[in-house]
Amino acid sequence: MPTATITTKGQLTLPKPIRDYLKVDRGDRVEFLVNTNGVVTLWPVTADVSQLKGMIPRPKVPVTVEEMNQAIIERGSRT
Repeated sequence: MPTATITTKGQLTLPKPIRDYLKVDRGDRVEFLVNTNGVVTLWPVTADVSQLKGMIPRPKVPVTVEEMNQAIIERGSRT
């Protein structure tokens, strides 16, 4: 597993295998996300939005705006 060392200025260099995996290069931006369990993930924020196409499947049955709003209301009341 690749590792990195934090410098005295608080900086780190991503190891080449990680840069290659994330497809990031000099000047690209990354984002650190911390989930509720304290796990930190690193995401490239330089990707073209068109790469997101197809990540969420289309609904099998079209849904109206009213149905979406109702689902939001119902899910929000479950917390």
